[in-house]
Amino acid sequence: MTTYEDPASLGGSPSRAKPGPGGELTATAERVRRSVERVIEGKPEVVRLALTVLLAEGHLLIEDVPGVGKTMLAKALARSVDCSVRRIQFTPDLLPSDITGVSVFDQRQRDFEFKPGAVFAQIVIGDEINRASPKTQSALLEAMEERQVTMDGRTYALPSPFMVVATQNPLEMEGTYPLPEAQRDRFMARVSIGYPSPEAELQMLDVHGGTSPLDDLHPVAHAHEIVQLVDAVRTVHMAEPVRRYAVELVAATRTHPDLRLGASPRATLHLLRAAKAAAALAGREYVLPDDLQSLAVAVLAHRLLPTAQAQLNRRSAEQVVLEILHHTPVPDPSAQWPSAPRGY
Repeated sequence: MTTYEDPASLGGSPSRAKPGPGGELTATAERVRRSVERVIEGKPEVVRLALTVLLAEGHLLIEDVPGVGKTMLAKALARSVDCSVRRIQFTPDLLPSDITGVSVFDQRQRDFEFKPGAVFAQIVIGDEINRASPKTQSALLEAMEERQVTMDGRTYALPSPFMVVATQNPLEMEGTYPLPEAQRDRFMARVSIGYPSPEAELQMLDVHGGTSPLDDLHPVAHAHEIVQLVDAVRTVHMAEPVRRYAVELVAATRTHPDLRLGASPRATLHLLRAAKAAAALAGREYVLPDDLQSLAVAVLAHRLLPTAQAQLNRRSAEQVVLEILHHTPVPDPSAQWPSAPRGY
């Protein structure tokens, strides 16, 4: 039987759930956040983004140089929730059937039997995803978008909740392949952990020096609780002006002179869902433009392709998104905030 830790044992005072789904969401998310931060020190914004993606039914891409804790973050998030977890180590010789599964002939039944692959789990950790060939990477496309796998004409549904947490090294590293545009577009957000501060690194030496903190990590939330929280996030209200603001932000990427590929309509949906999750984590039942602004770079930048001239000028996709945020008019808050939040 799995033991669930009390939030007080994770540091600080216990979180008291307020009445209604918002309070339950805040309390459960706080337990998961504290659990992950026991392993990932000094990066609260990264942990919060990972939680946001989980509650928004998205997939997370963690991109950074080796050794900064990408896989540790993915494992900590997976171990904090009582659900099925599978890890896929992407290598150049990995086959698509290793991910999705394969049909094997059963001699006794005289028929083919489907053997599920590693993708049949609630949280799938794809370690160093860009070290496999694009053909193998593409095996995840159907699973990530439709939450199902089709094999030999039959469709198999994936469990709920379902989340892919993938890590990758920058393309400048040896032995890496670029992710196909279609796959990058299926990741809701991309995050970089970065190097820790000197204080956090000193603390890491104390915590990680002897044993791995993952060994002492126990689930603090049930999978069915996460499903309930996902349903609660869907009910968060987003008013027409805020929805229009989201569409204008994404549409601006399609006409920007420094980009040869802008964000897709799927990016607009991902930005909307992530903003709802961020609002719920903040204890609100409505989305503010601030939620969209805080998530725009993480949700949009990895989908964009700069032009050759922009690359020569060292213009990154992140800089373009920040420029779009600066120039896109924000809805007037005086009409609805905070006097009539239901308008938003």
